[in-house]
Amino acid sequence: MALIPLSLARRLARPLQPLCALCAGGWLREADVDCWLRLLHPALRLNRVCARVDARQWVADDMLALRLRCNGNARGWRAGQHVQLYLAQDGVRHGRSYSLTAVAADGRVELAIKRQPGGRLSSLLLERVEVGQVLELGEAFGELRWPADGRPVLLLAAGSGITPLLGLLREALARGYAAPVTLLHQVRRRAQRAFVDELQTLAARHPNLQLRWALSGEPALPGEFAGRLSDERLAELPGEHLLVCGPRGFVEQAQAGWQAAGRGASLQWESFSPPAPLDGTGTVRLGFARSRQQAAGNTGQSLLEQAEANGLRPAHGCRQGICASCTCTLLAGEVRDLRSGALFAEPGQPIRLCISAPHGDVEIDL
Repeated sequence: MALIPLSLARRLARPLQPLCALCAGGWLREADVDCWLRLLHPALRLNRVCARVDARQWVADDMLALRLRCNGNARGWRAGQHVQLYLAQDGVRHGRSYSLTAVAADGRVELAIKRQPGGRLSSLLLERVEVGQVLELGEAFGELRWPADGRPVLLLAAGSGITPLLGLLREALARGYAAPVTLLHQVRRRAQRAFVDELQTLAARHPNLQLRWALSGEPALPGEFAGRLSDERLAELPGEHLLVCGPRGFVEQAQAGWQAAGRGASLQWESFSPPAPLDGTGTVRLGFARSRQQAAGNTGQSLLEQAEANGLRPAHGCRQGICASCTCTLLAGEVRDLRSGALFAEPGQPIRLCISAPHGDVEIDL
């Protein structure tokens, strides 16, 4: 039971700064301070971001919007970014990355969570998280931004890729963005179209917004596209700026078609699929310095996957090189970026385990 309202707990973030300094100097333990702060309000923490669940709403058959109100430690967040959401199960703390579909100045945020077949955390969140529950969030990250000029914008989304683009679209229209905007959302089934009612309301209110849906697993109705994104379909869609988000194959198709058509250099993208393994299968030696462990590895898989296969549990989040939760120091050897193929061999260089594969024998600070 909270002794103070969350609105007051939010305002305590600045007055608590002297305690932060004492913890940083080793005079106090942050965990002890947080235990006392929780007595005032379950979401109150010294540095960590905690949020109370204010509402749940199904926005598609397989997607739930969670509306949360954060304590005072969520600073500088933007719609379209991602945050890590943490939840404990059977004594194990799990974290996954979700997009911020809305961010308000009073600490209210919205996340949209899509059910993943076999997904451990998504099932917990969809079925068990209740209004009033307090959840922990990580810091916001992500570089997608609405274009700064007034030229037409094309938004391409597949599946849950709609979530960061919706956050950006909401804010742009609220600011009065008047140039033409086209949003195409590709899903397998019609019932998976997310936020349909809200999007149609926005389109009715803003004549510059055009909505299109593509169905890859059901027959299309009049006004809908049938099948997956193609270069021909991309050519039919207007826009001078392209923002695209979805599985890796969808994003790569859009990138290639956009660049091949010479439609300009304004292209932003995010993919929520992990990078494909490299073709190389050479055997290498992996050294995990802090764990004092040596193991045989290969040049095809990420260091995160290989560390996990050897019983280690590195911190991680998105598993696609965006959130930087798995950043680790390269002590010796050479690694290859799974996305670009670039090689990195400078000792002391930070690398992201989820997108780095060994290019030879390596040692990392893990």
